[in-house]
Amino acid sequence: MGLGLVAGATYALYSWSAHRLMGRGVGRAAAMGSVFGLGGLALLPVLALTGAPLLASPQAFAVGAYMALVPMFLGYVLFGLGLTRISASAATTLTLAVPAVAAVLAVLVIGERLPLLGWLGIAGIGLSLLILALAPSGREVEPLAVPDVAAAP
Repeated sequence: MGLGLVAGATYALYSWSAHRLMGRGVGRAAAMGSVFGLGGLALLPVLALTGAPLLASPQAFAVGAYMALVPMFLGYVLFGLGLTRISASAATTLTLAVPAVAAVLAVLVIGERLPLLGWLGIAGIGLSLLILALAPSGREVEPLAVPDVAAAP
């Protein structure tokens, strides 16, 4: 439970930091890259201690590379784009849908069985997101200005 709290706190810090950098005029790619780069450096000792199975076979390495490039990279590129348009707290709350969508896809695509408690958890996440979407906000959040790089000389 403690590790879950640490993970949640660091995820919130990551979102807040990236949003804050973008709010100060740092480009989206630079902000996301710097936050992820620092996080990657912090995880290098963990990789050195536990990463041997990734290199044990070409198949394991391919799976690891796929996971890094497709769901992680693409997901966080889109997350960074979202941070330019909504608050960091709203973006972080919306990511609660990720495990719910993954569970539903596991049921639909690979035939996984989800117990009643799992379905209730998904319903709870959905209800929370609905409340977030419908709740009046105390202030309007202005989208961050994203420079149009295509129009730059």
